[in-house]
Amino acid sequence: MESLPHLPFTRPDIDEATITEVGDVLRSGWITSGPKMKAFEDALSELCGGRPVRVLNSATGGMELALRLCNIGPGDEVITTPMSWVATANVTLAVGATPVFVDADLATRNIDLDKLEAAITPRTKAIIPVDLAGLAVDRDRLYDIANRHKLRVVEDAAQSIGTRWKGRMLGSFGDLVSFSFHANKNITSAEGGCLVMNTPEEARLFEKMRLQGITRFPDGTMDMDVMGGKFNLTDIAAVIGLNQLKRLEEFNARRAELAKLYFRHFDRSLGCMLPLEDFENTNWHMFQPLLPIERLRGGRPAFIEGMAARGISVGVHYPAMHLFTFYRARGYKEGDYPVSEQIGNSTVTLPLFPAMRDEDVLRVCDAVRDVIHSLV
Repeated sequence: MESLPHLPFTRPDIDEATITEVGDVLRSGWITSGPKMKAFEDALSELCGGRPVRVLNSATGGMELALRLCNIGPGDEVITTPMSWVATANVTLAVGATPVFVDADLATRNIDLDKLEAAITPRTKAIIPVDLAGLAVDRDRLYDIANRHKLRVVEDAAQSIGTRWKGRMLGSFGDLVSFSFHANKNITSAEGGCLVMNTPEEARLFEKMRLQGITRFPDGTMDMDVMGGKFNLTDIAAVIGLNQLKRLEEFNARRAELAKLYFRHFDRSLGCMLPLEDFENTNWHMFQPLLPIERLRGGRPAFIEGMAARGISVGVHYPAMHLFTFYRARGYKEGDYPVSEQIGNSTVTLPLFPAMRDEDVLRVCDAVRDVIHSLV
């Protein structure tokens, strides 16, 4: 019998019109930051209710520069969650401040807001919440806590472009909001991200920090009055992002359809813990069950191997970051954040991307059932 084609856990959908426009940019001779970058920023600003938006080469850079906009540095603390990509904490260290972890909530996989206030100290200056898999952190509770304690919020919305909180588009409200356009996100510019800001003054400062702190003047002179780096986005990337943004609602609607199929066909008797079945406050960036690893011979590695043998790739997003060697060296250990550790040890990311067919979801559900049955 002919084997089925390989099914990745994600794949970007780049149409021929976009490929043609990339060629046009290359032929134009203006391939670094230019008119396409500005057009991308304008379109993102429209998505975010007219707020100032500036693009750059990664959401990681966006969060780092956001902390610099907030004047956060040595001696300051920034609260976040260990259940995220490690960049979320690394940006705090990059500005010389100290990341402080708060455990995740098992149902949402997001930062546990019931535990957040206990972590606030006189040194706390900001909170970096993470919308894991695109599910929005409770913005009402989050900003109530932040406002009462006079803290800045840098939303790690890397995975939640197009997500709404109670009907309001993320990025159209709140403090500083960082979106990612990495290759595996709901829309992509191959690499890239953006930061949504509050005022034109913040945006102007961000522009300087994005490119070496330089201000250029009409007479050809320039000055540097603030520390900056090399964070700009090319027009090649921007034209991809601009065309992807036009399809955001289409992409997210298809992801929601696929997620509904997963919930409908997933075998609930397997003992997996499925993600929160919320179709109002997420963009379904990922579909992540928690495996019953205590029952599986060989644990998660054996499950991943079994799925690969059936031509299906799965991901792990994410290990609890405080258990990485770098953070263990800073004093963290197993047991510090038990919920994040449970999630990190048992999560798998199943295939979910707009080009998937309905029958692909059934194929994945059948494979999950067969592999788990083979391992118990």
